[in-house]
Amino acid sequence: MSKDDGGRTRPSSRRKFLVASGAAAFAGLAGCSGGSDGGDAGAGLDDSDGSDGGEPGDPMLADDSTFEYANPAWEENNYLLTAVAENDYFQGSKTDLENMQNRDIDEIAHGEPPQELPDDESEWVDPDPLIFVDKPGESGQAQYQESIQPLLDRLEETTGRSVEWQPVDSNAATVESFRAGRGHLGDISTGTSAFGVNLGGVVPFADPISPSGQFGYRLLAITRADEDDIRSVEDFARDDVTVAHSEPASNSGHQAPSALFDQYFDVTPNEDYEVNFSGGHDQTGRGVFVSDYDAGPICSTCFDDLIQSDDEMNYEDFKVVWGSNPFPPGPLVRRYDLHPDIVDGIKEATIGTDWTETEYAENTGEAEYIPIDYKDVFHDILVIQRYNGVEYESGNL
Repeated sequence: MSKDDGGRTRPSSRRKFLVASGAAAFAGLAGCSGGSDGGDAGAGLDDSDGSDGGEPGDPMLADDSTFEYANPAWEENNYLLTAVAENDYFQGSKTDLENMQNRDIDEIAHGEPPQELPDDESEWVDPDPLIFVDKPGESGQAQYQESIQPLLDRLEETTGRSVEWQPVDSNAATVESFRAGRGHLGDISTGTSAFGVNLGGVVPFADPISPSGQFGYRLLAITRADEDDIRSVEDFARDDVTVAHSEPASNSGHQAPSALFDQYFDVTPNEDYEVNFSGGHDQTGRGVFVSDYDAGPICSTCFDDLIQSDDEMNYEDFKVVWGSNPFPPGPLVRRYDLHPDIVDGIKEATIGTDWTETEYAENTGEAEYIPIDYKDVFHDILVIQRYNGVEYESGNL
C-alpha cells in the first residue's frame, strides 16, 4: 500500500500502535487531550489551507497575535518562533507535572523499574566524596560549576560529605559514570533517563520547576522563516528537504519525533526522509539557521537558550510548524545503593530546599524540586521508546 504525497509515492507507515494506554499517551503528547496546554493534533495537514493574517509566501503563516496558548491549532497554522516566545510556550506548567504524577499507571511501560536498596547492608555505598555528575550542555560543555555550586554546598551541609562536581561530554558518559560507580548523584537528560535506570543503576527522584512556575519542555518542528514551502511535518518527507535530528537517545531530538511524526503525520523518519544526526540541539538550530539543514525536531527550551546566547540568531529567523504537549525535563538522579542517611541528606538539599529568589534559581532556572515517581512521570517517554523498539544497550546511546 502506498500513499501519494505530492507526486512522490512512498510507503505508508508500517508501524501502528496497538496498545491502548500508549495510544492515549500519544494523544496527550500530540495536543489532543484538550487540557490547558493542549492544542489539536497536527495530523493530516493540507498545504492548501490558509489562515487570516498570513503572509503571501506561506498562506498558513498566522500573525503572532493570533497564537492561543491552549490551542495553537497547528493543523491550520504556522507561526514564527516569536509567537512561541511571546506566549511562554516553550514549557508547560506545574499542573502538567501534577497531572503526570496523578495518572493511574500500573507498571513500567518499557524496560525495568529502578533498582531497590539492597537488603544486605554490606552492599550499601557510603562514599566520601560524593560525585555529582552533570549532564552535558548543549554547546558541548557542561553547565558552569559556578551556577550549580550553591546546590553542591547545600549537599555538603545536609549529607555531611564533601561533594565534587563531575562534568561529562556525552549522555553515554553520564550513564557509564553511574554504571561504574564513579557517579553517585546528578542530573541526566530526559531521553537518557531510561538508559540510566536500566544500565546505570540510577533512581530518578525529582524534577525542577522554574521560578515562574513552569515545567518541562516541548518538541518543536522547525524550519527557517523564509521556507514558504515547508508548512507541515508532512513536508519533511519531500526529496528536496534535508532534516536534522540531534542524537539517537535524545527524546525531543529523535525518539519522540520518530514515534509522533509516524503516528500523527504518517511520516516515518529513516523511511520517508533520511535522518541526519547533527550531534545536539544547538547544532540542529544552527544548522537550520545557516541552511545546512532545512528543518528538524528540537527541544524548545534548548532552542530558546541557544537563541538567547547567540547574537546572530533571532526568534523571527525561524518558523514552527508543530509543537507537542510538555515532556518532563531531565530529572535529578541518585545511585540505588547509596546509604539511606545519604539519600535523606540529598532529598533535604533538593526537594527540601526552596531556591526561589536565589542566585541559584536565577542562574539555573530551577527554583524548586518536586519529588517524582519514575513510573508515572516518565510513562510517555517509555511509551515512545517502546514504540520505537529501543533496547537499553550502551551502544544505542
